[in-house]
Amino acid sequence: MEVFEVVQPGLLTTVQDKGRHGYQQYGVPVSGAMDSYALMVANLLVGNGEGDACLEITVLGPRLRILGDTVVSITGADLSPAVNNNPIPMWEAVKVCSGDTISFGHPKGGCRSYLAVAGGIDVPEVMGSRSTYVKSCLGGLEGRPLRSGDRLRAGETRVEISAKKLLPQYIPEYKAENELRVILGPQDDYFTERGIQTFLHSEYVISIQADRMGYRLEGPPIEHKAGADIISDGVLLGAVQVPGDGLPIILLADRQTTGGYVKIATVSTVDLSKLAQAEPGDRVRFLQVTEEEAYQLLREYDRTIDALKQHMQRNDECQRSNGKD
Repeated sequence: MEVFEVVQPGLLTTVQDKGRHGYQQYGVPVSGAMDSYALMVANLLVGNGEGDACLEITVLGPRLRILGDTVVSITGADLSPAVNNNPIPMWEAVKVCSGDTISFGHPKGGCRSYLAVAGGIDVPEVMGSRSTYVKSCLGGLEGRPLRSGDRLRAGETRVEISAKKLLPQYIPEYKAENELRVILGPQDDYFTERGIQTFLHSEYVISIQADRMGYRLEGPPIEHKAGADIISDGVLLGAVQVPGDGLPIILLADRQTTGGYVKIATVSTVDLSKLAQAEPGDRVRFLQVTEEEAYQLLREYDRTIDALKQHMQRNDECQRSNGKD
C-alpha cells in the first residue's frame, strides 16, 4: 500500500534498515541506520521487526502527505514533528489518516530522526537490505535521498497495532558534549606514548566534515611514531583512524570497507548511537576501557533492550485482554 508522498524532501532523508551485512569482502559498505537504537525502537512501537526499513531524517525534515490510514512513530532527534501543523509526541505510536501531512520544524536536540510506519518501508532489497548507500546509488529508493514527488509503499502489518509509548527511562538524552568509551587498538603501537595520552586527555570538536561515512575531529594532533600509513586492512564501525595530520576520524555507517591509515582505538558499541546524534560543533572526549569492560557494557545494554521489549509485550497483552473484556 502506498503510504507517503514526498511534498518536500528535507535536507537528507533516506531509507535505512539495520544494514547490509556479509558483503564487505566485496567492497560493499554496511550502511544502515546511524542510530540503531532509535531505528529499533521506532519499529517496535508500530509492531514491525526491529530491523525493518524506516526513514532516516537528518536535521531538516521532510514534508510528507499520508496516502492511507496507518500508524507511525518518530524517535531519535527531536526535529519538532507535527501532523497537520499540530505537534505530535515522539517515542510513541501515532495514528494518521489519509490526507494528513507530517512535517518537521526546528531541531531541538540530536540531528537524526527515525520515522517508522506499520509494515515498514517497502523498497526492493539489495544484497539482503533496503538501506540506502548514496555514494554507489545502492539500495533504498533508487539508491538516492528522497525527492519531491516520490511515493513510498509500506509492507503488510504483522500484528494488530496497539497504542504504544516508550517509558521515560528508555528515552535517551542527546548532549552537545559526549564521553566516548574506547578500546585502544588495533594499531595503538604506531603512536607515541605522548600521542596516546593526547588522544585520551584532550577534547575534540566535530568538524563540518561530518557525514554518514565518518566524523572528522578538530583538536590537538596525535603524534605517530613513524607515519600514518599501513597496508590496508578491514575497518570496523567506530574505528578511530588517525591520518598524517594527526587529527582523528571516527568511521561510521557508510565507512569504507578497508583503510590504509592507522587506527588508534575503536568506540564501544553502546556509545555509537549517541555519537550518531552529535553534530558539527559538538564536543567529544575519549575514555579508555578494557575489552572485558566493553563486553560488560554490551551485556548491560542487551539487558536493557530485553527489559524494553518485555515491557512492550506486557503492554500489548494487557491491551488485548482489556479489549476482550
